[in-house]
Amino acid sequence: MEIVEVGPRDGLQNEKTLLSTELKVEYITRALAAGVRRIEAVAFAHPARVPQMADAEAVLAAIPRPADVSYIGLVLNRRGLDRALASAGVDEVNYVLVATDEFSQRNQGMTSAASLAQWDAVAAGARAAGLRTTLTVAAAFGCPFTGEVTAAQVAGLVAAARVAPDEICLADTIGVGVPRQVAALVTAVRAVAPDVALRAHFHNTRNTGYANAMAALEHGVTALDASTGGIGGCPFAPAATGNIATEDLAYLLERSGIDTGVRLDALAATGTWIADRLAITAPAMLGRAGTFPA
Repeated sequence: MEIVEVGPRDGLQNEKTLLSTELKVEYITRALAAGVRRIEAVAFAHPARVPQMADAEAVLAAIPRPADVSYIGLVLNRRGLDRALASAGVDEVNYVLVATDEFSQRNQGMTSAASLAQWDAVAAGARAAGLRTTLTVAAAFGCPFTGEVTAAQVAGLVAAARVAPDEICLADTIGVGVPRQVAALVTAVRAVAPDVALRAHFHNTRNTGYANAMAALEHGVTALDASTGGIGGCPFAPAATGNIATEDLAYLLERSGIDTGVRLDALAATGTWIADRLAITAPAMLGRAGTFPA
């Protein structure tokens, strides 16, 4: 199972403490040392709306460049892609398409249909530059403003994308999903995009994130997002309480006989380290309880 480390982006973007570029680079460097090889390092968002990501270009210019590491930049529109291409520091582009209009307006200032139209231009531009593309359907499990989101609704958005992504990520942005929804969403999306790799992004707002991760694995999802320390969440989602923690997810997978390629001790130490820098208690448990066997 491939773990995509999203702490430097989705983790930091919802924390009140603004870290320096140097600390962000150290956070990423620690993740690399723990064995993570795919990292969502930055977001190309408006600095006034997401000030935690204002130094995206500086972070990309300073992070290590091992040959086997892939760095992801999140973009919300064509302007974000232009910044990503100008920085020449990303290997992949992750585009966010919110499943409901109300949340999309708050997150990106446009309807879901308008965002989908921009996806086609962003995907074409990224592909022309040789970048891998991910289409993330945010709020795929439920919207904080309009309520339930159906599997058919999500599949319809995916089917309407004129440029097929290299990967589709189903995101439980507000942490309302349960394993049964995971099964329904994966089945519906596979029906309209059978040849596209699937990734999942779970928040642990209601303590269902890890159960959802295992359900995703059982239904053929090949990559899971997680944030070291369990920090973060969407700044435009009410009551955001963090992502599933990379170290806790890795422990769950390893104890289930599934290789992740990461070092649990190093991840747990990094989760504690980043929480200290943010002056918070990490939601992750492994840094407190330790691994087993010891």
